[in-house]
Amino acid sequence: MTQVEIFPFSPAAPEAPSPEIRPLTEQSLGSYDESLVVPTYDRSALTPAVVHFSVGGFHRAHQLLYFDEVAQRRISTGWGVVGVGLRSRTMKEALAPQDHLYTVVERSPDGERARVVGVMVDYHFAPEDPTRVLDLLTDERTRMVSLTITGSGYRLSPSSGAFDADDVDIRADLRSPDRPRTVFGYLVEALDRRRRAGLPPFTVVSCDNMHRNGDAARAAVVGFARLRDEVLARWITDRVAFPSSMVDRITPHTSPGEREAVARRYGVDDRWPVITEPFSQWIIEDEFSNGRPPLDQVGVRFVPDVAAYELMKTRLLNASHCALGYLGSIAGLGTLDEVMAEPVFAHYVERLMDDEVTPLLPPPDGIDLGDYKRSLLQRFANPAISDGLPRLCRRGSAKMPHHLLPSLQEALDAGRPHRLLTLAVAGWFRYLRGGTSETGAPLVVDDPHADRLQALARAGGTDPRPLLGFRSLFGDLGDDARFVAGLQRALERLDRDGVRASLAAGTAVPLR
Repeated sequence: MTQVEIFPFSPAAPEAPSPEIRPLTEQSLGSYDESLVVPTYDRSALTPAVVHFSVGGFHRAHQLLYFDEVAQRRISTGWGVVGVGLRSRTMKEALAPQDHLYTVVERSPDGERARVVGVMVDYHFAPEDPTRVLDLLTDERTRMVSLTITGSGYRLSPSSGAFDADDVDIRADLRSPDRPRTVFGYLVEALDRRRRAGLPPFTVVSCDNMHRNGDAARAAVVGFARLRDEVLARWITDRVAFPSSMVDRITPHTSPGEREAVARRYGVDDRWPVITEPFSQWIIEDEFSNGRPPLDQVGVRFVPDVAAYELMKTRLLNASHCALGYLGSIAGLGTLDEVMAEPVFAHYVERLMDDEVTPLLPPPDGIDLGDYKRSLLQRFANPAISDGLPRLCRRGSAKMPHHLLPSLQEALDAGRPHRLLTLAVAGWFRYLRGGTSETGAPLVVDDPHADRLQALARAGGTDPRPLLGFRSLFGDLGDDARFVAGLQRALERLDRDGVRASLAAGTAVPLR
């Protein structure tokens, strides 16, 4: 199996007295002890060649770390990164006072390691100075723009895949292209300026968990450009590369307690460190408009077509996250490692992947699916990460149609087993009713369509037909009478017997 670990992993050293805690800045880098790896390259020599929209924990634990390794290994200083935020100043407020440095802590059951990442050279909050962001995108040094804006951020119709122009911010961007509100307003205006100036376009790399994310980025950018100028839209279609990519690294939200623990252990006062796992994987289609970054020298894999790798990840990892998130929450558990510590859950997800999902997957070149699935079980069970189930349950209306429902639909079409996939859908439907878990904890639905989904779920109870009527999410699944009946039986069993008994019945594993 292809796995990238940017540094060889070593167990943590024995606990030592807490070091003196110093604020993280460029000037403080030489003051930390050897337990904290810091940049040894000249940050002032970095060329700002990459602009990333929507810098969150995942981007800082994944893509930025690869670019940092390019600089750290002295492969190139030509791929510095500038971050851009569109919705909140929080990241700017955290990063600017510490010279855009931050700490990544990788944890496994065997120990942890920490590293300061220095490849981000600047960060802009776009609404404060859109002109500066447009100038940055138009700068001939900018050769690549990457995105982690979530699937819903692409404004594509779930049914047709066409760009949805019926949005107040999109209309505002069409009226005032020099003061964009959306990422597509920025990209299209900058590409138009580059076209008029005779500059080559930048490559647009989506790093969002969605099917053919490069095609989604192309559809959104070209769709918006077409609203402005058909000639511009054709130029983008002909000249701009939108490679799809597959990204993989589990990165939970950093709590205040985690920040304090990082400060005590490493002596670094970081306003927003990132906690993640040792595993990291990035696979990109080898299609670039304006030079390819040397990421293949630090573990990134360039391939002709990312489709099989994407399906492997979304339908095994992401779909399993969805299933375990909802079922585990209903059972009253709080973190993924707690879920995996119970044999009935671990056996369920192993059978789900082996029996119902894997037979539908094309084998990705160079990867052993058996090894990959075994690594997933280990990653899910990692107690050092303690991945919270609320994170896995968030935005189910965006995740389930991309990650789990396609496997279910294919299994139905092929007449293959689908009982465990159906149970995962039943878990989501039960979760959407809200209320409390089996231990009395509140079930909070965090979803863009929460009001409608909850109303439909509560109206139906154990009858799934009202929710299945939400066709933009479920397509024609509600027209399959046998599936509907099976889903209703699963809902009734969840209500009557509880999650653990339902899993045990579905997998023929005894409860202990």
